[in-house]
Order: sequence, then structure tokens, then C-alpha cells
Amino acid sequence: MELQALPSRIGQVRRIVSAQLRYWHLDPLIDQAALGVTELLTNVHRHAEPDKMCSVAIELLLDRLTISVHDHDPTLPALRDAEPLATNGRGLALIAAVSESWGVRPVGESGKTVWFTLAAPSPAVSLPPYALYETTAGGPYREARPQHAGHGRAAARSPVAG
Repeated sequence: MELQALPSRIGQVRRIVSAQLRYWHLDPLIDQAALGVTELLTNVHRHAEPDKMCSVAIELLLDRLTISVHDHDPTLPALRDAEPLATNGRGLALIAAVSESWGVRPVGESGKTVWFTLAAPSPAVSLPPYALYETTAGGPYREARPQHAGHGRAAARSPVAG
């Protein structure tokens, strides 16, 4: 979902992510995921140029949950050492502390994607093979379309919508 990273929207996305994780029976990951998506969207709000537009995606692949935020600013973020009493500059450090892994993918001149992963308990959710799920305004989720006939749970993907 494309959104403007305003403080009011950040809270909405956090609630949508939490609802999606409850649907996938990933309740133990809600706090970490909500913190991570909040930090990523706050970084877009504070730092992204030329605009604050971004998109958020949630992807569940087997035992790994990935949350990513794409914005239009090609400037890559850097992990900083924040002072113990600092009130900002800790976003990526918090993400690094609560996630299994994180990173940044440059997307040419059209921006970057910052992502983090969390280990999902297995089996997290029982979905039709290779199902694609997305959140909708009437959501929080719906089956978008089956992908391929296959064996077992392979992936669920949810671009977050509000």
C-alpha cells in the first residue's frame, strides 16, 4: 500500500500489521513487528526527500516474516551509535536489536527499500499452497489470487493497506 508517512498514518499501519499477524497466528511477533514498522515509517517521516510517500509490505515465507518499507529517497540510512540519553537516532539500532536480520536495498534512482525479518514459529498459519494475501480497506485481509499448484505452505504476502 502506498501511504504518506504521517504520524496518524503510522499508527494505522501499526494496527493493520498487528491484525494481519493475529490472523496468521503470529501473536508473539506483534510487538517486535509493530516496533519495527513504526521505526521505519518514522524514518521516512523524518528523513525522506523529496516526499514522504512510501509503501509497506508484509511477507511470510515458511518460518520467516519480512516487513519492508520502500520510499522515494535514494539516500541510504546508516546505523548510528546513539548516546544513552538520546531521543532520536535509535531507529535502526532498535530494529537490529529486535529482528533476526535487516538491510537496505537501493532501487536505482527511485529510492530504497529498508526491511527486517523475524523468525516465525512453525507452523504459523495454514494457507492454501502459494496463496497471495493482501490487506484491503475492507480488510484487514483477503485472498488475492492463488499462484501455483504446489505442495505445502510456501508463502503468504500482504502489502499493507489502510
